[in-house]
Amino acid sequence: MGKKLYVGNLPYSIDDQSLGDAFAQYGTVTSARVISDRETNRSKGFGFVEMEDDAAADEAIEKMNGQPLDGRNINVSEARPQEPRQGGGGGRGGGGGSRGPRY
Repeated sequence: MGKKLYVGNLPYSIDDQSLGDAFAQYGTVTSARVISDRETNRSKGFGFVEMEDDAAADEAIEKMNGQPLDGRNINVSEARPQEPRQGGGGGRGGGGGSRGPRY
């Protein structure tokens, strides 16, 4: 199956490709993604790496956690499953506008 890793404290200069390259020395990386702010498109300082092999992922956690990457010591751990999102926010609200005359 493979494991998904959480990588925190990333320098803002890291992109998806360089994140994947950093972990590739431990095994096959199936995906690497730096999470960006929707509005500014700037890195939020964390990302996720999926590795094909569990043993390689465990080795990457052991060897990379706390190590410098482009000048910052990164945090690497096994990613927790994403919690279901709560409804909320968004969409329809607010009043205002004309709805015709009221009698």
